[in-house]
Amino acid sequence: MPEFGCLVGEGARVPILAAGPAGIARAIEVLRAGGTVAFPTETVYGLGGLAFDRLAVARIFEIKQRPRFDPLIVHVLDRAMLEEVALELSPIAERLAERFWPGGLTLVLGKREAVPDLVTAGAPTVAVRIPSHPVARALLAGLQAPIAAPSANPFGALSPTRAEHVAKALGASVDLILDAGRSDHGLESTIVAFDPGPVLLRPGAIPVEAIEAVVGPLTRPREGAVLAPGRLPQHYAPRTRLQVIDPSQVPKHERTHAAALTLCDEFPGYAAAERLSPTGDLRQAAARFFEALHALDAIGLERIDAQPLPETGLGLAMMDRLRRAAASA
Repeated sequence: MPEFGCLVGEGARVPILAAGPAGIARAIEVLRAGGTVAFPTETVYGLGGLAFDRLAVARIFEIKQRPRFDPLIVHVLDRAMLEEVALELSPIAERLAERFWPGGLTLVLGKREAVPDLVTAGAPTVAVRIPSHPVARALLAGLQAPIAAPSANPFGALSPTRAEHVAKALGASVDLILDAGRSDHGLESTIVAFDPGPVLLRPGAIPVEAIEAVVGPLTRPREGAVLAPGRLPQHYAPRTRLQVIDPSQVPKHERTHAAALTLCDEFPGYAAAERLSPTGDLRQAAARFFEALHALDAIGLERIDAQPLPETGLGLAMMDRLRRAAASA
């Protein structure tokens, strides 16, 4: 079995396995035993435990240092498994499920009693999605049970898009990490609730425009209402102070100890810089978004100057993350 340990300090090692058949089989064993596994999805890496195992779910909150009022997303394999955790879908929810599942869309639905209240933060609803990533699907198929899995990072910090991000951030507190390279989308799932019409709780991997093309305009809840993951005003933050600002407006003498995060432009004088897409393609930019922030954060400069992005398509989700990151400064 291809296995190695990533040194995470004080001699501790977090076990990392390639996400092949042997690694997936071992991860299933760990999850069945009540353990936690960080695994790749098409959006970001998730920190998973069996959704019906209250101790495993509590361990997820402990590892992430996540407040108990912030609900988790439950991953299911198919419609049959969905029925174990959620009540019947409304016609609008059904249309979204038919169009975007499997994929990066989370729906907030009425929950079954079997779902622990800890998973849903005591709410009568559960956030659920059917992932498309083959590793996530293999885990669900092998377990034949739902997995509760928020992003595999400390609460409020940058989301992980590679196994090494998980290892560095969470270390040996995780029982196992499955490594399948970089996540395809690089942004968390889009979250939609129903009240009774569709409500956008979090922009993400599925552009809002694509959803509205199926069900019409989405309404927005009031800011700060914790109805789904990632809705706190301060979230997704690097350790380095981040500000959202056009780098062209930053005097050159203030750039020497800072880093720049831009869409496609270059600004001389910065100590480090990451361009998300040489051509300005928002899908390419989203795939590199958190990876670029991780790279800039690791340098340890005074601040990161993040260029405002177009708030269309996936740019809306990236700007949502940048504003929340800047609010943490």
